[in-house]
Amino acid sequence: MKIIRPAAGPLHGSLALPGDKSVSHRALILGALAEGRLTLRNVPSGQDVRSTRTCLAALGVRFLDVPGAVVVEGAGLSGLRAPGADLDCGNSGTTMRLLTGVLAGQGFDSVLTGDASLSRRPMRRVAGPLERMGACVSLAEDGRPPVRIRGRRPLTSAAVRLEVPSAQVKSAVLLAGLFAEGETEVDDPFGTRDHTERMLAALGAGESLRRRGSAALIRPCALRTGFAWDLPGDVSTAAFFAAAAALIPGSSLALRGMLLNPRRLGFFLALREMGGDWAISGERETGGEPVGDVVVRHAPLRALRVKAERVPSMVDEIPLLAVLAAAADGESRLEGVGELRLKESDRIAGTLAGLRALGAEARADGEDLIVRGPTRFQGAALESGGDHRLAMAFAVAALAAHGESGIADAGCAAVSHPSFFEDLEALR
Repeated sequence: MKIIRPAAGPLHGSLALPGDKSVSHRALILGALAEGRLTLRNVPSGQDVRSTRTCLAALGVRFLDVPGAVVVEGAGLSGLRAPGADLDCGNSGTTMRLLTGVLAGQGFDSVLTGDASLSRRPMRRVAGPLERMGACVSLAEDGRPPVRIRGRRPLTSAAVRLEVPSAQVKSAVLLAGLFAEGETEVDDPFGTRDHTERMLAALGAGESLRRRGSAALIRPCALRTGFAWDLPGDVSTAAFFAAAAALIPGSSLALRGMLLNPRRLGFFLALREMGGDWAISGERETGGEPVGDVVVRHAPLRALRVKAERVPSMVDEIPLLAVLAAAADGESRLEGVGELRLKESDRIAGTLAGLRALGAEARADGEDLIVRGPTRFQGAALESGGDHRLAMAFAVAALAAHGESGIADAGCAAVSHPSFFEDLEALR
C-alpha cells in the first residue's frame, strides 16, 4: 500500500521526461529491422519497453548499452532468427501486437505470451487483419493470448480498414506489410497515433510509404539507420504531472522535451478547454516527431464534454481526465470510452470505484463516463487493480485530498515510469 499525503502547498519544479513509451517500442522494433546502427537516447526504463527489448534480443537482435543511450544493431528485414523459447511480452500489449505483425512475415514459428493481465486482453483484432494477408495466427478459444504464429514469407498484400481505434493494430499491419508482396493499405478512420508512419519515413521508407486520405500504404523497402535520436518525452506520463499542477493552487511546473504529436495531445487540449493554463516553448523535431517544453500552472477548472471521435488522442489519459472532471465545476461527459474496459484492467470500473471512494459523484452511461464536480476529495483506500494508469491517476487525486490516501499495488506504475512517485514527491 503506497501512502500519499496531501500537498501542503504549491508544486514547483522542472521535470525531464522519460522517453515516450509508444515511440520507444517502435524505435526498438524498426531499428531492429533496419540496416545499420541506431543510437537511441532517453530510452525509458519502464517494464513495457524492456519487454520489447527482451523479445527482440531473443530474436537475435543485438543491443549495446552506452552512457545515456542504447545502440540497436539493425538485423535488416531478413536478419531475425527463430527464438529458442516462447517470447514473454510481460504486461505490454504494444509488444505483443506489434511483434505479431513482424513475426507473421518470418520464416519460422513463434509464440508470444504475457502476464495474467495481458493474457486477458483481446488479440483477435490484430490476428484477423493479418490472416487476410495470409498469416497463420492461432489464439486461445476466447481470442486471447498466447499468440501462436506460423511464419510465412512473403505475405500477401491487403487493404485493411480498422474496425477499432487501435494504433497497435494499424502498426502491426504496416510492419507485416514490410514482408508482403505488393502494397499493403491500412485505412484509419479514427485518426489514431501515427508514430509508426512517421518513423518509417524517418528511416528512409521514401516512396514506399505514402498516404491517401485516412489510409497509410506501405511496400517492402530497406530501412537504414546510422544516426542518433533523442526520444521525445512521454506525453502520457507528462499528463499526470500536468494534472497535479493544474489541481494544486499556486503550482507551476515545467515539462522539458515533451512529445507534441497532434494525435497525442488530446488530454492537454481537453485541459485547456477546462480552463487549464499551459504554454509551449522551444519547439523542435526529433525522429520525425515534434517536441517542445511545456509549462503548466494552476487554474480553476470547469466541466467539459469529450466526444467519442476525440478519445483516441487521449485514450491513456481518460482516468486522469475523469479525476480532473471530478474537481471541476459542473457535469462532465466523456463519450465513447468503452475501449477502456479492454485495457490492462477494466479502467471504467476502476475509475468509477476510485472516484467514488474519494467522495466524487461518477457513473457510467453505456459507453460514456459522467462525472459531476466540484468535489473536495477525501483521503481513501484506493485499488489500482494492478493498472499503472489508475495508480498514477489516483496519486494525483490524493495530492488534492483532505487526509492521507493509500493506493494498493501502486508498484505497477513501474510499467511505464518506475520513478513516478519519487518524481511526484520531489515537486512538493
